[in-house]
Amino acid sequence: MTNVSEQNDASTAKVVSVGKTDAVDATDPRFINRELAWLEFNQRVLEQASDESLPLLERVKFLAITGSNLDEFVMVRVGGLRLQRERSQGRQRDPSGMTLDQQLDRVLKRCHELTSQQEKLLNEELLPALERSGIRRVDLNRCDDRVLETAAKQFHGDVQAVLSPQALHDRQFPMLPGLGLNLCVQLQPGDELGRVASKAKHETEEQQFAIIPLGRTLPRIVALRVSNANQRGESESGFAYVLLEDLVGHFVGTLFPGRQVIGCEPFRITRNADIELREDGAGDLLGGMEEVLESRRQSQVVRLEIHAETTEDIRNFLMDTFDVDQQAVFSNRCPLDLTCLWSLHGLRGFDQLRDAAWPPQASPQIDPGQSMFSSIAGGDVMLIHPFESFDPVVRLIEEASSDPDVLAIKQILYRTSRNSPIVSALVRAAERDKYVTAIVELKARFDEARNIEWAREMEQAGVQVIYGIRGLKTHAKVCIIVRREPQGIVRYVHFGTGNYNEVTANLYSDVSLLTCDDALGADATSFFNAVTGASQPQNLQHLAAAPLTLRRRLLELIDGETKRSRQGQRAEITAKLNALVDTEVIDALYRASQAGVRIKLNVRGICCLRPGVPNLSDTIEVISVVDRFLEHARVVDFRHGGEHQVFVSSADWMPRNLDRRVELFVPVTDPKCRTRLRDMLQLYFRDTRNAWRMDADGQYHRITTPPNTESVRAQELLHQQAVDRSRKQTTRFQPHRRSQSD
Repeated sequence: MTNVSEQNDASTAKVVSVGKTDAVDATDPRFINRELAWLEFNQRVLEQASDESLPLLERVKFLAITGSNLDEFVMVRVGGLRLQRERSQGRQRDPSGMTLDQQLDRVLKRCHELTSQQEKLLNEELLPALERSGIRRVDLNRCDDRVLETAAKQFHGDVQAVLSPQALHDRQFPMLPGLGLNLCVQLQPGDELGRVASKAKHETEEQQFAIIPLGRTLPRIVALRVSNANQRGESESGFAYVLLEDLVGHFVGTLFPGRQVIGCEPFRITRNADIELREDGAGDLLGGMEEVLESRRQSQVVRLEIHAETTEDIRNFLMDTFDVDQQAVFSNRCPLDLTCLWSLHGLRGFDQLRDAAWPPQASPQIDPGQSMFSSIAGGDVMLIHPFESFDPVVRLIEEASSDPDVLAIKQILYRTSRNSPIVSALVRAAERDKYVTAIVELKARFDEARNIEWAREMEQAGVQVIYGIRGLKTHAKVCIIVRREPQGIVRYVHFGTGNYNEVTANLYSDVSLLTCDDALGADATSFFNAVTGASQPQNLQHLAAAPLTLRRRLLELIDGETKRSRQGQRAEITAKLNALVDTEVIDALYRASQAGVRIKLNVRGICCLRPGVPNLSDTIEVISVVDRFLEHARVVDFRHGGEHQVFVSSADWMPRNLDRRVELFVPVTDPKCRTRLRDMLQLYFRDTRNAWRMDADGQYHRITTPPNTESVRAQELLHQQAVDRSRKQTTRFQPHRRSQSD
């Protein structure tokens, strides 16, 4: 592996365009529309699915991610825009100058474009390539009799008993959840049962429909267990499958005995999920959040997905039923809900079609033969996930739950895993009479139900549970462990950029800081107690917290670099973020650039700043890295006259993070930890494999490796560095000793 320091700076690398799109609006030359900027991020993910240099199932995985991303975008952002338009009659404008009508038109147009690209990629490239590799989708209308017989057995044995068709009388439509897959069945009205069904209206020729919700218990990818035969009956190994909707659709007549089916088509609806709790009227937050979840199940439909060959009768019936216009109808020639492709990515026996494993490595700062408290007492520990294991964080909390010297555990939980060992450790700690306080953010979108469940379980065990803060989301990542030691009380603190979720910690690129620094511990305790006590934290010496001081501190640091540059000093800002939207921060960066500050921004997703605009942002460079792990860490380095102030944070530079969430901005004081983070930040700007450079017009161009130069892949190098660090870990030999009983 070539040393990073030997590579040319990415600024000299060749760039290649992936094609023009009308992604941005030039009404206000300073800002890019945030919704369109997010869609361009999903375009970059889709380009990964198109990258023929990647293993086939990794391309399939990226296509599944684009589908999941688009689902959430339509639920939240399109739904939100529609609500805003209804409330303001479309007069409101965003910072780029676009009206709500303009935004909706452009956003939906771009969503349709992305959907068409997904369809073309899947049908023309990925499905044929999968079939050549032995993963075959079976067409039940064109398959061998033996395969059809197997499909029939699976339908009658595993599927039919689960499903419940719902005939529609007097057009009473069942309440269907958003993003669920359904079949709409058109029935012949002229038969005997049809006359009974329509008797109330005395119209024997009225169109009659039924709905079959496919639910979530049956697998979407149904393996056809036919040994040594493909769909044509030829001897062949591999994996043959049929989609659930195709299987049910082929045998749908058996679900309607005595009726004639004249049409059966899959459809899927997306409901508006931009429904927030009205906290001014919610006396009981727990009950209020349960009402929000129920409201989402009944909210307005903002997208209807159907197959392109859906009959006109069924199409018109669904559009009328859900009250959607043509712009909200997405017709596809590929399967609805591309998240089903995750099942293909996980198939056994096809390892050659996936990336080689990059298992998380042990940190050399963590001695497996010592307690976590001893390791942290030896100096601040910096972990870069998922290249380094998240296990030390889990282990710290688990050790604290049983350590007799631990007096208290204080933790914020925003998102957790389904079977969270951290929540279990907090429960055990409370059961052992330790003072345990957990701030559980019930308003964490799409994790509300799980967080409600955890909150109730912890309360029953004796944990003091705080349900977030009225009017704010508590998004900070911090855990404080108070321990009695010979020298007095010591606070062991974990600060993170990601959630306390050991599953996503293996998929997201994040940073953890473990410390027992007195000043940081005192600040963290003051911050936590202020949140739980609904008061203002007093005299935070090092931490900055949103919504109180983080924005001011960030602007002061940017302004400090601006002043140094104007004084003739070298001034630099390097930041890694998920999103850059806040106009006040963007304007501060523009002023810094005009003063000559060199600004390097690695923004994974939304970036509303325009880099490289003459006399506005000449010295600003923006890149975005999309690779096998989701870039999630927030890290920023201010040169500060050569002393380098480095911070990790839970907050992106967005109004919601700076003004409407409880966030932390944490200084990294240990010199070795600072150096590691600064090296990581710079490494991403040398990436010539998965980095994209943003132009002033909002377009992104993939950076490619210059001729006769070895390519640089930042995530691969971070993994290799973690492997090398782990190998240097000292091995201690512990001899067995004869016990007294031997």
